[in-house]
Amino acid sequence: MPAPSSLPAPTVLHRLRDETLTPDNLAAYNLYLTAGAAGLRLGITEVRRNKFVVLEEYAPQAATSLSGQLQALAAHHDLLGQPGWNHVRLAVQNRHFTLLPAPLFRPGDEAAYLRLHHTVDPQHETVQSYAHPGRELVSIFAAEKALLEWFRGSYPGGTLLHQTSALLEGLMHQSDAATPRRLYLSISHLELTVVVIRDKRPEFCNVFAFSSPEDLIYYTILVMQEFQLNPDQDPVMVWGDLMHDSELFTILRKYIRHVKFGNRPFDLGYSYRLNELFEYRFFELYSLHLCE
Repeated sequence: MPAPSSLPAPTVLHRLRDETLTPDNLAAYNLYLTAGAAGLRLGITEVRRNKFVVLEEYAPQAATSLSGQLQALAAHHDLLGQPGWNHVRLAVQNRHFTLLPAPLFRPGDEAAYLRLHHTVDPQHETVQSYAHPGRELVSIFAAEKALLEWFRGSYPGGTLLHQTSALLEGLMHQSDAATPRRLYLSISHLELTVVVIRDKRPEFCNVFAFSSPEDLIYYTILVMQEFQLNPDQDPVMVWGDLMHDSELFTILRKYIRHVKFGNRPFDLGYSYRLNELFEYRFFELYSLHLCE
């Protein structure tokens, strides 16, 4: 495989920066990254104001690993790979994860827990865990070994987690105590994440692969039926990579009466530069600010 510095930089889809960003004072900022089949996403928040001042999105590079894509981007980027940040968080996106009640979790047994859901390739994968602070919930997930090595080498004090953890933190932050059971969808490239939350507690979280709009609505209705939710009465909130006039949204509206797009996480600030983006996009990236 070519050295990352010799690979072309990933194609820029969005590059939005507030003019208040001061690159010579990275200690005043947090750096957030997501990496998955949909490509790479990068966000920067100013810690003092809890405000997103940068959002960048890069197209996936075919036949290049996530670690290779990150290293290639860092080789061509003015900020990624630089030391001195207040904190750095990286979320990996895949279907290789499980959630466990914290009282049942024993450090050192991560691979055994995940083996029930995913056959780990020890040569190329590593099993990691992330404890949701104050939630009595532990996420166990697989990540590329090379990705972990790059991340630990670049940011020894950084936090690696699964993208569903960011999604859950964002959704629990949005929901209210004593709220009845609700279903939430996050749609990415040929992947659908379905979450059910009741009284600020997750009852269900899973990622489904889909190849058609019919697959997407099938999994959505299946989970609704399992949790006794009514497509004619109960609302469904949607985030992710789709448009108002997309075939995916059209079929959701056909079978679910009260479906609508979600908002950005509450209680955070967002640069006016980000106003050109739909609010229901990049929810997991924004929600990394709510993780610890």
